[in-house]
Amino acid sequence: MGRARTKQKKSARIISASATSSSSPSISSLLSKAQDLVIQCDYPLARKFTERVLATEDATPAEKNQAREMLAVVLLEMGDVDDAKDVLLTLVPPHPNAPSPPPPSAYLYLAQLTDDDPHTALAHYQSAIGLFQTQLKGKTISTGDTSEEDDAEIKGNIVRAYLGMIEIWMDPEYDLCTDPAASSTCDSLLSNALQIDPQNLEALQTLASVRLSQEKPDEALLALQTFPPPPTQDTAATTPDPQSHTLLLLNALPIQTRIARAKLLLECDAYLDALSLLEGVLAADDENIKGWYLMGWAWWLLAERKKEGDVSTTVGLDGHALEWQDMTRDARDCLEMCQTLHTSQGHPDLPLLEHVKELIGTLDALGIQPSPAEEEDGSDEEWEERE
Repeated sequence: MGRARTKQKKSARIISASATSSSSPSISSLLSKAQDLVIQCDYPLARKFTERVLATEDATPAEKNQAREMLAVVLLEMGDVDDAKDVLLTLVPPHPNAPSPPPPSAYLYLAQLTDDDPHTALAHYQSAIGLFQTQLKGKTISTGDTSEEDDAEIKGNIVRAYLGMIEIWMDPEYDLCTDPAASSTCDSLLSNALQIDPQNLEALQTLASVRLSQEKPDEALLALQTFPPPPTQDTAATTPDPQSHTLLLLNALPIQTRIARAKLLLECDAYLDALSLLEGVLAADDENIKGWYLMGWAWWLLAERKKEGDVSTTVGLDGHALEWQDMTRDARDCLEMCQTLHTSQGHPDLPLLEHVKELIGTLDALGIQPSPAEEEDGSDEEWEERE
């Protein structure tokens, strides 16, 4: 089994909840300023502050570890991947200066940066999971309870680590995807992730991807259409309806996650769900080439189903009846926009462009032309002439 994954060269920021207080106020203020600069994306200046802490003899080991962790984040954001990896390796065993216990975020970063050795990457993820689980247990034992926000953050990191392991097992670039144990291993990892957070959308999306690779499209679609219920409010008037709540959850996902989700929905023949999701993507980024491509492809597939007599494809997103010509025209409009943006941006995905041109050529042969450009309202010009 094997499904392609998009490698992220730029890792998401993961800064562990290491000590924020210090015995030296000056060192504490330097770390606080560095943290603020990271948030403000001023990475060169943040680097100077972290390096200043590391060069200060009065800094405690805990403060220097915190500075090294932030420095690794800064280096990653600046594109210095090798230097960042070297810094991260000083935070984990067997490095003599590694703290005990090491920050789990260091293992998460190292897992994402270890592209050449999947087994080492898996070990890093497993180490991170173990440390996060210890944090959860330790908080519960010491306080008898956990802050909901902190609890959710730790659980989210555990889920992401499990999903990272699944991506490695499914990556066709590695031999692991052809291992006879790949399918059962992914199922086990997914089960662990969903035990931590049964309604985590990214975990459910990964479950759908696995089910599609196992040729179980019905189970895949069920996973994609599973959402946590709206939070219960004091009055019905303040409780969002399920559809609006679902839309809010989907729009909160990163755009690339939504793009991947739309592809899965199309593989499950859930064309209207994919179109609705892509509308949100393009509302957030109207120059997203893959968003326009997938929307055009979705309208094309919907038109093909309509042509074959599928009565379920007669209604569009707005609830109005659509004819085959309407769907194909919408497909062409989206594909034309995709082609225009691909050219203007010099996008590197040439196979995508070739498919777009092929589809436009087919629509041309069918006599489907783009929608006419909307005429601009000339009322302003008329008023100027009267003046």
